[in-house]
Amino acid sequence: MKRSKTMELGVGLFMLAGILGLLILGLRVSGLAFSAADESFRLEANFANIGALKPRARVTMAGVTVGRVSGIELDTEWYDARVLLELDAELEDRLPRDTTAAILTSGLLGEQYVGLTVGGDPEMLGDGDTIRDTQSALVLEELIQQFVSNMVSD
Repeated sequence: MKRSKTMELGVGLFMLAGILGLLILGLRVSGLAFSAADESFRLEANFANIGALKPRARVTMAGVTVGRVSGIELDTEWYDARVLLELDAELEDRLPRDTTAAILTSGLLGEQYVGLTVGGDPEMLGDGDTIRDTQSALVLEELIQQFVSNMVSD
């Protein structure tokens, strides 16, 4: 009797550890985590079209993730999409003012993310600054529409 209760307790603890491990793995894969907030700084970028970009999307430089999209809102003055970027604190005062931001797609139909390319301006971007040079998302439906309309007109 005592042996079966010990066995049941061991199996229960094993199952609990397995479920907890799967939960942590799922959170890590999805980009969410219960970690302490790292030091970061915020930049903004305006795009004419963000496609399917979503909050929590990656921000990369040379293929390395350096931050996340923290929010997307409509700029009511210019009617553009304002994308708020949270970048690693080590990049603060190291990104030139002529840095470009482009919305890229991983694979043909994969997730969209923001790619940063540094420029050569001696002045640097600081916390809260806006990236002026941006490239909007490439929307597959618009390309197909242009191709079809060109085929009809020819």
